[in-house]
Amino acid sequence: MEDNGYPEESIYHFLAEEVQCEKAKMYTSKYRPKLILEEKLSKSTMKTMGPAKVDVPSPDKYLKKHSKEVQLPEKKECSRKFVSKKPPVPLRTERPPMSVCTKKNFMTTTVAAPVKPQPACVDSSRGHRELLENSGLVPKYSKKKDYGEVPGYLLHRSEEEQCAVDKYNKYLSEQMDQGSMTQLSDEERQINLQRLKSNWAELHQEYQRLPVHIDTMARKARKLQLEAEMKQLESDIGVFEKFKTIYIAK
Repeated sequence: MEDNGYPEESIYHFLAEEVQCEKAKMYTSKYRPKLILEEKLSKSTMKTMGPAKVDVPSPDKYLKKHSKEVQLPEKKECSRKFVSKKPPVPLRTERPPMSVCTKKNFMTTTVAAPVKPQPACVDSSRGHRELLENSGLVPKYSKKKDYGEVPGYLLHRSEEEQCAVDKYNKYLSEQMDQGSMTQLSDEERQINLQRLKSNWAELHQEYQRLPVHIDTMARKARKLQLEAEMKQLESDIGVFEKFKTIYIAK
């Protein structure tokens, strides 16, 4: 670099001079020495393992062998006398009873009768064996005495139902004799059924004409009324279609 008589330029010449600030001293409490002394005094008593002043065991009381084992109480002779269930063994001098005769044939009882194998069937290729009686292949229930007969509880139930029907028919005949009830003919029943169906169709058309968005109380009430009337007509139509004979009370 050529020397032109000017000082060499540096960035450090443009920086401001650093101002050295002295840090404030850290705060220390005036009670700190007292606290340290109290902590040392409290720890000095437990510097060793356990309390400082402990009664030292005497050398005569050392741990002896089997001293911590549980001592069982001494055995005592049992005062109860056990009665043997079997009779005592006879003595050598005793003689067995003679001239005792029995009709039991020991030869036939000792010989075991041969056990007949139960019939079985194999129902799979792997050899699964099952008793023939429990397999369902033997006509077991069809050979019973009461097979094919109606059970007693069903007969009793049918008798009760027939008795109830007879009582109801008798009540209807009495009411018709008194003139308090009249029976609808088949033509009248068909006419009333057609009228009910036409009324239901009219109400259904009116129900379909209702607006989709029902926001007023009057429209809600009208909708509920139409639904109730249509439901009542549907139940009446079902009664007329289900029952062929209909009685009307005067």
